[in-house]
Amino acid sequence: MPFLISPVLAAGALAGSPQPTLPADDGLVLRPWREGDAPAVYEVFQDPLMHQWHARSADSVAEVGDWIRTWHQAWEGEREAHWAVADAASGALLGRVALRELRLDDGTAEVAYWTVPEARGRGVAARATTALTHWAFDETGFHRLELLHAVRNEASCRVAARTGFGLEGTKRSAIMQPDGWHDMHLHARVRGD
Repeated sequence: MPFLISPVLAAGALAGSPQPTLPADDGLVLRPWREGDAPAVYEVFQDPLMHQWHARSADSVAEVGDWIRTWHQAWEGEREAHWAVADAASGALLGRVALRELRLDDGTAEVAYWTVPEARGRGVAARATTALTHWAFDETGFHRLELLHAVRNEASCRVAARTGFGLEGTKRSAIMQPDGWHDMHLHARVRGD
């Protein structure tokens, strides 16, 4: 049965070329993950704040190396797109930004991010999210990006607001975390916002 509409993004829209490195404001760069990033990511996931908002933990540097390989495969399979957020001058890892839940036919994805403890409160997540949003809408052709965070995660709510992701509602009891079910704020931007 044929579809009555064309896909927003054709297969190969991402995997048809290497994952790009994206410049961001104030000396940040979004770059593909490297195998050598595994020790730094492992250290981030030892931070108790990460455990508050993420259901995943890291037991070893080798395990994180597997994550990085999976992130590369996700780009090739056009399922997800993950970038390391780094200081452009020093190369120091400052965080992660990603597009998850990719639906190329619909032109939609979910934005996700985290920052290393030393980068928190410096606008790193907002600058990285702005750069990723620009690339997704203006260079790649996505139509809608969503951003979900736990209602109690006020820092993520501020990032969403600073980057133009309007609050659309609350998904009740939507995500299981180690401390129980969390209500989630749903924010979104549509191309042209």
